Amino acid sequence: MSLRRLPVYLLLDCSSSMTGQPIEQVRQGLRALLDDLSTEPMAVETVYLSVITFNSTAQQVIPLTELMQFKEPQIQASGATALGAALQLLTDCLEKEVRKNTVNQKGDWKPLVFLMTDGMPTDAWETAADVLKQQKIANLIAFAAGPGAEVNNLKRTTDIVLKSDELSPGALKAFFQWMSQSILRTGKSVQIMAAESPVNLPPPPPQIQIVP
Repeated sequence: MSLRRLPVYLLLDCSSSMTGQPIEQVRQGLRALLDDLSTEPMAVETVYLSVITFNSTAQQVIPLTELMQFKEPQIQASGATALGAALQLLTDCLEKEVRKNTVNQKGDWKPLVFLMTDGMPTDAWETAADVLKQQKIANLIAFAAGPGAEVNNLKRTTDIVLKSDELSPGALKAFFQWMSQSILRTGKSVQIMAAESPVNLPPPPPQIQIVP
């Protein structure tokens, strides 16, 4: 009987508008996230992480990997914002990597997906967004980082959208801290409650608002 995993996918905007301080903050945020999670036995046992980055194209830089085997990816900022390609790639990865329920064993917990973007999509994204929202195959949380991110686009992808008015180091750092709390809280609650219950998120930090 294999252990039920909690798959966590990070979709990170690495377009050229993230150059400099923002992309450095993403690197630091990822490091801090790993540090936080790896001190929690429950996370070490159940959390599997994947990273998808998108700029002019989308790539899964880290396939779904158990926490202790996870190697931090090299992330650079350049190019455009292919959100549609990222959402399509996410759908494909969820299909391939997440274990389904079978007669003999329970599949993975419902995946958690954190999408962070600071800009407007530069490709056709609507169809991929609609498919993700309709299929409900993951609990997707989107973060509109800074004034250039379009909240309505993200609302079309998921009901859970957070935003920060500034693309500041403080806001990005706070988002990654909130993300690790969310993963830990979800990991604890799925073991108590049914997998289909709504995702149980902590309140966001002061720099970040939930979009109603």
